[in-house]
Amino acid sequence: MEDFKYLPENAHYFDSACQSLRPQCVIDALNEYYTDYNSCGERVKYAWGKQVDERVEETREAVLDLLKLKSKHYFVSFTLNTTYGLNLLLSQLELPIKKIITSEIEHNSVFLSTMTFAEKNGINRVVLPREADGSLSLDNDFSNSLVVVNAVSNIDGRRLENIAALVKKVKKQGGFIILDCAQALGSNYELLQKIPADVFVASAHKMYAPSLGVMIVRKDFAKYIRSTFVGGGMVSSVKQDSFNMLADDEIHTIFEPGLQAWGEIIAFKAAIDWLKKQKKKSQIDEFSKDIFEFLKTQKGVNVLNEKATPVISFYHDKLDAHLIAQALSDEGIMVRSGYFCAHYYLKEVLNLPHLVRISIGLHNTREDVDKLKQVLERVFE
Repeated sequence: MEDFKYLPENAHYFDSACQSLRPQCVIDALNEYYTDYNSCGERVKYAWGKQVDERVEETREAVLDLLKLKSKHYFVSFTLNTTYGLNLLLSQLELPIKKIITSEIEHNSVFLSTMTFAEKNGINRVVLPREADGSLSLDNDFSNSLVVVNAVSNIDGRRLENIAALVKKVKKQGGFIILDCAQALGSNYELLQKIPADVFVASAHKMYAPSLGVMIVRKDFAKYIRSTFVGGGMVSSVKQDSFNMLADDEIHTIFEPGLQAWGEIIAFKAAIDWLKKQKKKSQIDEFSKDIFEFLKTQKGVNVLNEKATPVISFYHDKLDAHLIAQALSDEGIMVRSGYFCAHYYLKEVLNLPHLVRISIGLHNTREDVDKLKQVLERVFE
């Protein structure tokens, strides 16, 4: 592929659920920042800094446009990654609630941070099951609660199929909802469009952009933030024992203390622009189905997925997952092995051994898929 021509011929990358590869245009945008106008943003008056400010603002607008949300109602902040964003948010959040609700298939970024939030605030934490299609039952009581769940699973790619109905039910009952969109924003951003959640938290590096986290927050939700992680770039005035935060038109700074990853933020827009132009989703679906059906026919292989998705996990009755991953690596094939930061569900609920995860991206080719199947057939013999 032209966008990934830097890849060696013997490199077959199947770990996009961890981080996606970057198309050349994203790498070029990042390099351009460092070579042409490497400057601080939001605090200088010279030309390079003004260019940074313009480009960063364009990225914020591009994120909202991708989700079809209005700047009148939402703002965009950048951070390190989804895990950091969730912890940054929950550690400063004071809500009028009596419980926090999550699900059993969550990544540790959600599963652990909801634990510490409940303990810190002295409230109950409820862990709900998810349906086979990823839905969360609407029969639950969401009143006086904060719901924190993923939109797409990093285990088997199942989607929160009733996302619109869930958000509507939570809001109708007076609750709040935060969506972990780490897996969704790169591969299923249409699922999230026009969804009126309180907060979306995601990772740019899972959507063909540099390593970066992003938070999309309802402006009327910001009143529940009690800023304790503070520093430069956030305040309008400082006295000996007090300070004032910046005005509402710079509300994004409440989650952006200090200097930001300006180059990565700017290159994020290049990734969004590139992603919106891609017409290869049918190819990903084709490859997913091919790999899923192949694995289902292999003796001793147990596939977790109910159906084909771009994220497929399996284990073998007799072969250790790490050994399978190493055997694939010896042939230039890169997959993930382990519990994928979903220890509770995979180890405690399902009592499974370590698994192998194959995750497909827009860079993958028919040659990648055929090579994967050929090597796995030999490994399984």
